Amino acid sequence: MPRIYEYVEKYIAIALLGLMAIVVASATLEVAYEIATNIFEPPGFFIGVNDLFDVFGLFLMVLIGLELMTSIHFYIKDNNIHAELILLVAMTAITRKVVILDASATEPMMLFGIGFVIIALAVGYYLVSRSGPNQKTDSPS
Repeated sequence: MPRIYEYVEKYIAIALLGLMAIVVASATLEVAYEIATNIFEPPGFFIGVNDLFDVFGLFLMVLIGLELMTSIHFYIKDNNIHAELILLVAMTAITRKVVILDASATEPMMLFGIGFVIIALAVGYYLVSRSGPNQKTDSPS
């Protein structure tokens, strides 16, 4: 029975990877479309500040999708969830939120909360990366 579970789990992960590839490809086309329409609209070759925030947000969404694809790929390869990759996806997602955030229309407690999440993710990433198997030791040979 555990063997069937492993096969099902593997094929679901492969299906998720394929679906994520379709979503990332579609999002990449959306970014290209947004850039093209913004550049060729009058006055031409000028992207407004609000449109830049939208484009940067879309870029970061594509990066989040790529990071998720990488984490699914490593899960299929190693059959193990890599905490560093998950934390990187979370940091990219919170970075996207900060980039598209309108600070003037956001409550101060929300800004403090976002700041706290950024610090918590950074500390978590630091601790996970320090405790990983790739850490060099100074033990004598």
